[in-house]
Amino acid sequence: MHRKEKKMKKETVLNLIKIVVGAFLFSLAVNVFAIPSHLGEGGVTGLTMLLYYLVGIAPAITTLIFNGILMIIGYRYLDRSTILWTIVAISFTAIFLHFTEPLAFHPHQTIIGALAAGSLMGIGMGLIMNGGGTTAGSAILAKIANKYLGWNTSYALLFFDLIVVIPSVFVIGLENMLLTIVSLYISTKVLDFILEGYNPKKSVTIISEKYEAIAADIDQELERGITLFHGQGYYLKQDKMILYIVISRAQLLPLTKIVNRHDDKAFFIINDAQSVVGEGFTKQITSE
Repeated sequence: MHRKEKKMKKETVLNLIKIVVGAFLFSLAVNVFAIPSHLGEGGVTGLTMLLYYLVGIAPAITTLIFNGILMIIGYRYLDRSTILWTIVAISFTAIFLHFTEPLAFHPHQTIIGALAAGSLMGIGMGLIMNGGGTTAGSAILAKIANKYLGWNTSYALLFFDLIVVIPSVFVIGLENMLLTIVSLYISTKVLDFILEGYNPKKSVTIISEKYEAIAADIDQELERGITLFHGQGYYLKQDKMILYIVISRAQLLPLTKIVNRHDDKAFFIINDAQSVVGEGFTKQITSE
């Protein structure tokens, strides 16, 4: 029990460090690079920046107000741990937005600000989400979409962000709006890399009496190769057929639906595949 408590304490401290560092980098992206380049942003951050350009209200203030409203919405859909860590993330982000406000980098070319802002935002959000929280705003909506719709978190975030970015053309102009989209794309890619790693694939093991029907649908709908193993249950000594398949992250939700369609009591294990080499995935590297 003592070891378990020690492990939990260590994990809590590590999550806190990730969130604090992530909030700091996110704040630098906004105040040091995005605002001086007159760029926009998605979600709540984008709204706070637009209000800053229009009426001069500091993003540190509006961030707390808007995110507080969305936290009420997210409270119904996110688990208690995520809510608590998100509150921590929002608090530190507001604090860092206030203290980094005097800092500014004015590049000769706006694209430099877009690249730097996108990279730092992606790293910041990735650290916060790895720490168990969100940056609130559209990140809450992305978490909900991931939990209930199976959407990839980073791309769901991009979708909700674009809803705010596109109308910002009337405030920051067409060129800066397009550069903001470039910045968002970069932050999405960086976030995706931090959350999923390079070559994010899933290996899935399925044990079900309806294995034949499941395998047929996987072959037809997902077009992925399936390996069939013979197994035996230890307790009852019953023979079992085991399906093994490697899929992309995007195919995980369709695969789950296929399995549940035929056998909602099926036992299946999902593992992260660090690297996959072979037909349909990464080509094998050979030396001459």
